[in-house]
Amino acid sequence: MNYVMSDIHGEYDKFLEMLHKINLQDEDTLYILGNVVDFGAEPIEVLNEMADRPNIYPIIGSHERMAVDVLSLLMDDISEGKLDKLSPDTVKGIAEWRENGGQSTLEEFIKLVEEERQDILDYLCDFANFEVVDTNNKTFILVHCGLGDFDNKGKKLKSYSVKDLTSTRVDYEKKYFDDESIFIVSGHVPTYELCGEDKIYFSHNNICINCGVADGKRLGCLCLDTMEEYYV
Repeated sequence: MNYVMSDIHGEYDKFLEMLHKINLQDEDTLYILGNVVDFGAEPIEVLNEMADRPNIYPIIGSHERMAVDVLSLLMDDISEGKLDKLSPDTVKGIAEWRENGGQSTLEEFIKLVEEERQDILDYLCDFANFEVVDTNNKTFILVHCGLGDFDNKGKKLKSYSVKDLTSTRVDYEKKYFDDESIFIVSGHVPTYELCGEDKIYFSHNNICINCGVADGKRLGCLCLDTMEEYYV
């Protein structure tokens, strides 16, 4: 089976509960559409759990993009004990990231030994920009946020920038493809902003699966083969 979830935001217990609920097997595949880190108390634990499972495929989100930018600058300063002598650019980046929920990730990252920090950073840098899944005569385009300046004129997915895919939202009232079998699956926007409820949102062949767990609501997961919805 192919499963997809998004925006776990450091909610490690909820993540483990969802893995148990869907009974993820070695032959299954789980795609996670970014924003694994920040806000919640245990983002590093979520990342380590994902990295230990070869059938989990992560896609970069807006918070991973921020985290990589800041943590890449911090690596040498942490190792050399220079956290009190950071450059103005690093200080500015940390401040902006913290304002956007990065405090928990930063605190956990600093506590790691050097090898563990490098492993986490390498793993984050390996997140895919997007994935495409074909199952049951349907095609699912999996992205964190949206398709940027999509114009339905043959632009290749590989030509989209990371910024396009992590910061430009899907217009959920727009049908992007004439082909009824093609769906865009995204996270980023909490579904309660779209429909007033913390449940997976479907509109015009667009599917949003961020049910707002970072805001105290539910974590959602969708099986692409059966379209069954799961919540914890």
